[in-house]
Amino acid sequence: MQTIDNYNFKNKKALIRVDFNVPLDSSFSITDTTRIDATIPTITKILNEGGAVILMSHLGRPKGGPEKKFSLTHLVPYLSQKLKVPVQFADDCIGASAKEMAASLQPGEVLLLENLRFYKEEEIGDEAFAGKLAALGDVYVNDAFGTAHRAHASTAIIAKFFPEKKMFGYVMANEIINIDKCLKNAKRPFTAILGGAKVSTKIEIINHLMDKVDNLIIGGGMMFTFIKALGGEIGASMVEEEYLELAKNIVEGAKAMGVNLFLPPDTVLADNFSNDANIKISSAYDIQIPWMGLDIGPSARQKFNFIIEQSGTILWNGPMGVFEMNNFEEGTKSMALALAKATENGTFTLVGGGDSVAAINKYNLADKVSYVSTGGGAMLEYIEGKTLPGIQAILD
Repeated sequence: MQTIDNYNFKNKKALIRVDFNVPLDSSFSITDTTRIDATIPTITKILNEGGAVILMSHLGRPKGGPEKKFSLTHLVPYLSQKLKVPVQFADDCIGASAKEMAASLQPGEVLLLENLRFYKEEEIGDEAFAGKLAALGDVYVNDAFGTAHRAHASTAIIAKFFPEKKMFGYVMANEIINIDKCLKNAKRPFTAILGGAKVSTKIEIINHLMDKVDNLIIGGGMMFTFIKALGGEIGASMVEEEYLELAKNIVEGAKAMGVNLFLPPDTVLADNFSNDANIKISSAYDIQIPWMGLDIGPSARQKFNFIIEQSGTILWNGPMGVFEMNNFEEGTKSMALALAKATENGTFTLVGGGDSVAAINKYNLADKVSYVSTGGGAMLEYIEGKTLPGIQAILD
């Protein structure tokens, strides 16, 4: 794999595509710096070797042209503090200011370009726009795993302007290495834990994992589509009626392939969707209206913890219940704690997908699991077996 480790950046200008799509509050302060922090080792490596760095990213979804709230200028103070060098800022990504500032950039200096998505050419993958970006640097580094599944100008098209000088940064390389540890050389038994609200968003993942996993644990709102498909009474719990047949096929498919598919035997019920609702524990297969399941029950937690303890590799995507409400967070919390304990005992644990990452962070366990993927949609598409344009462009 062509990474920045196999290249010497002395006197080179590295054009790095980063994913600085971070959340900002109303006064434009960054509320979660994870994505910026992840890229610091890549940038530092290049600066330490006597290279200069030109950073490009998108932020938010501007509607067509520049908007103050989506300007990357808001990131300059934090980035300067983190890198311990004053970061320069170009108020455009391809115009005169970008060209002049890139041309006069000296070794050890950092330049941040304005939001790529202020140009519609970025998202449509315009080759001329990619060419203008490419002209700013000597070598191209893609370190934006979060956008690797998009064929945008700065993530995929630009690579053709650097046939011999394109490579992955550490964020990209680590994502690929760690996800491949699950998909290509998992230590057995391999357990996938899937949660979240809907089966429909997880079908591709289930299909792609079915011939790779030993155990498949299903929790969250999507469990009720399976339970109803198997003839259970689910009361007012969430269900995707149009996926009942498919859920049944997944259960039968798992059996045929020798995969152990586990559904929660019990659930925490509420009489409405609120943290203040009345609560009781019940079988997940015998729920009466107006009750609805909002978390997995204590027997399910115990059963799943036991499976986690026995696993060699674990992939977790999606919470077990409505963990944002503290009365329905026990299932998700117990999974997170069980993963941390398994990791300590030598299990390889990968957590990915927005809500699971939010959960692992909520319980301050991010550094207690093997790897937390920053990718979100990109990670899911990679697990689904899709070719990601941002990865392919470097490998080609």
